[in-house]
Amino acid sequence: MSREEQDVDDSAPGEEHVNAHEPAGGVRGYLLGLGLATLLTAASFWVGWTDLVWRPAVPTAIVVLAVAQMGVHLVFFLHITTGPDNTNNVIALAFGVLIVLLVVLGSIWIMAHLNHGMQMGPDEMMQHMR
Repeated sequence: MSREEQDVDDSAPGEEHVNAHEPAGGVRGYLLGLGLATLLTAASFWVGWTDLVWRPAVPTAIVVLAVAQMGVHLVFFLHITTGPDNTNNVIALAFGVLIVLLVVLGSIWIMAHLNHGMQMGPDEMMQHMR
């Protein structure tokens, strides 16, 4: 058994071996990812500074560019794909996104309801002062 065969057999579940011939593999993949990430960053600054984009649509455009940026980072730098050997990484990523969404949405819900419960009208305030 050669050293390479032994390394393939001696891998952890979910561990991915990056193939240099894949679009996201090797130095070429990292450089392509860097170029795309730089382009998306420049595009988000451009969207914020230009008058060519309708002003109410700017936040939506920036969010779309940010999601694209996350996709570039996941594929080209973290090598998270939907391949059969990458199932654990995809599940862990989905669970992390779920937890972040629960924390953010739960915090917004709590703050909105606390703010609503703390607002009293002048009549209610006078009754509490007596």
